[in-house]
Amino acid sequence: MTARILITGAAGGVGTLMRTRLAAPDRTLRLLDVAPLPAAADGERVELVTASVTDQAAMDEACRGVDAVIHLGGHSLERPWEQILDVNINGTHVVLEAARRAGVRRVVLASSNHAVGYYRASGGEAPDYLFPQPDTYYGVSKVALEALGSLYASRYGLDVIAVRIGSCFEKPRDFRMLATWLSPDDAGRLFEACLSAPSPGFRVVWGVSDNTRRWFSLAEAEALGYKSEDDSEVYAEEVVAAGGEPPADSPARTHLGGLWCTPEFDTAVKEYGR
Repeated sequence: MTARILITGAAGGVGTLMRTRLAAPDRTLRLLDVAPLPAAADGERVELVTASVTDQAAMDEACRGVDAVIHLGGHSLERPWEQILDVNINGTHVVLEAARRAGVRRVVLASSNHAVGYYRASGGEAPDYLFPQPDTYYGVSKVALEALGSLYASRYGLDVIAVRIGSCFEKPRDFRMLATWLSPDDAGRLFEACLSAPSPGFRVVWGVSDNTRRWFSLAEAEALGYKSEDDSEVYAEEVVAAGGEPPADSPARTHLGGLWCTPEFDTAVKEYGR
């Protein structure tokens, strides 16, 4: 059992969902975010830290005495390049460097399906180590996150697992998420597997549930000990009734990144013009 875990981005969507699911009687969660965090509930073993992942001194301190880091911090949607560069890319470097300095041997990094968003969903079950095809600056930041994780594993001997998260919500919100959904309970199971697998080195794994309609391989995640117990299909009728099915040529059907591959997400044009 990992006794003390630092979770960055703990006030965000996934961080909030993991707060209870990663709790254990003999474990302390050190929760870090720039945003306010709810106070500890009665009997809850948490330590609350207000800090930015871009602050090296603060991250050095936050990593002291922890057994593992789960790095969820950063912008979770597309942003201008300067913001992505500072928070998502530089922030990941700061976290990994802080872990190295503090002697933390295990880091789990939240990557994303958007690191490979332009991959065709019709190409069969997407392998875990699919070559990067980012769909946005955000996707580029996840490619950089994986590269930094690989560097710190190879050069410094850290165990680093990059989880290419699909869509982690209480239930799927649209048709595409019937393929990409990662249930919160399965997310907890996957993170536990990432924390406990012996000497994984550097890994890239898909973070999805074993959905009937999934586009992704679960081979690497299962090799770590992950066992999905959920399937988005139980929500399929509800999802289709609420939002319908996109046409066959919609990116929501044809690309792993879905609508993030459309001109709406062309941040460079919005910022700099053509």
